Amino acid sequence: MNPALAMPETAPPRRRGRIQLLLILMVVIGPMILATAMYKFSFWVPEGRSFHGTLIGNGQTLVDLGVQDTTPEQTWQLLVTAPSGCQQDCQQMVFVARQIHIGLGRDASRATHALAVTEVSADYADKLKQEYPRLKRYGLDQTTYSKATDNLGGAQLWIVDPHGNLVLRYDGTIKGKKILNDLRHLLKLSNIG
Repeated sequence: MNPALAMPETAPPRRRGRIQLLLILMVVIGPMILATAMYKFSFWVPEGRSFHGTLIGNGQTLVDLGVQDTTPEQTWQLLVTAPSGCQQDCQQMVFVARQIHIGLGRDASRATHALAVTEVSADYADKLKQEYPRLKRYGLDQTTYSKATDNLGGAQLWIVDPHGNLVLRYDGTIKGKKILNDLRHLLKLSNIG
């Protein structure tokens, strides 16, 4: 046999092997590159979401919000904040927070409800002691709260994780059932609290 004729027979398998290697690398590394590019440049990001509140994704904590005298709870927390005292909207949110806590059923031990306000009237403070004995109460620094929330008006309800990180925020127009569904979903996915 002529050695010149044998050479073309070995070249195609080597080329085929390189092409297969490149294809395998593209299958393995390609999705990672695509996902990184999607995250970095925000394209092909789905618009749908499964939660009803405003997602807090910037790493804010209770301290950043201006909540005072907090010790880290080992449970999820439904926190009602009211920067200008607990008026009618705040009182309604405190009631909704308690109802959501009760609505958790067997998972109720994994969550608590709390109130953070600058001031509470004496009448409402007495009502809180009688009707909401498990409600935790915190002080609220109004200037820190205003800076952290860009001057949100009215009472707000926050879902806080067991490490004190803010997860979701709701205003007074949201229905309690939607908040309950969001919290149940978080508890189902969470291994903490």
